[in-house]
Amino acid sequence: MLDYLAYLLLAVIVVIFLAAAIRILREYERGIVFTLGRFTGVKGPGLFILVPFVQQMVKVDLRLIVQDVPPQDVISRDNVSVKVSAVLYFRIIDPERAIIKVADFMAATSQLAQTTLRSVLGKHELDEMLAERDRLNADIQEILDQQTDAWGIKVANIEIKHIDLNESMIRAIAKQAEAERLRRAKIINAEGEQQAAEKLVEAGRILAGEPQAMQLRYFSALHDIAGERSSTVVFPLPMDLIGGMMPGRAK
Repeated sequence: MLDYLAYLLLAVIVVIFLAAAIRILREYERGIVFTLGRFTGVKGPGLFILVPFVQQMVKVDLRLIVQDVPPQDVISRDNVSVKVSAVLYFRIIDPERAIIKVADFMAATSQLAQTTLRSVLGKHELDEMLAERDRLNADIQEILDQQTDAWGIKVANIEIKHIDLNESMIRAIAKQAEAERLRRAKIINAEGEQQAAEKLVEAGRILAGEPQAMQLRYFSALHDIAGERSSTVVFPLPMDLIGGMMPGRAK
């Protein structure tokens, strides 16, 4: 009986030992192993064995991490106060540094993204924030990637999601856009009138050099007048005919 209990106890101890020693990591996971508190290597993926109570492991996920950057109060270079939110994409490329170099890489990356977002956007005017998001995203991503490299983190991208304005600023932007549309309409109208005037001058020069063309234009005008539904018809007289009737010309 005692032998049976001893074997049973031994079996239980072996099972507990194996349960504590055997580790299985997925393809996208890595294990940072510490032996008596000292870093001794990176394990995974697959199956491996740890020495219980001697070795400890910290598991790290290598997949792309998506993190929301909470709305930040930003004052633009032209003194406009806005709230800007963004989304950050990053992944761990060096598990050892991500665990050893920084206490909480998630919190550190989030805080760094918030301060960088305020710093970069504060150097630009509101129009640039609204019209040049791609360039601003690239600038922020480059700065974050440089600073997180020491933590073994690669910033893949950062996207500005929302730029919230107060009601007075929205109305001011709408008025500015309306004024810009009116200005463009006036410019287009003036350019059209200028081109029409130039064509009329050019046509006048051609007609002045060709008397037959002037006669044809005269007959065309009579045809247009005759086609109108009017009780009164005005017949224009050619300038050379009028000139011939003048007394000074007759002499």
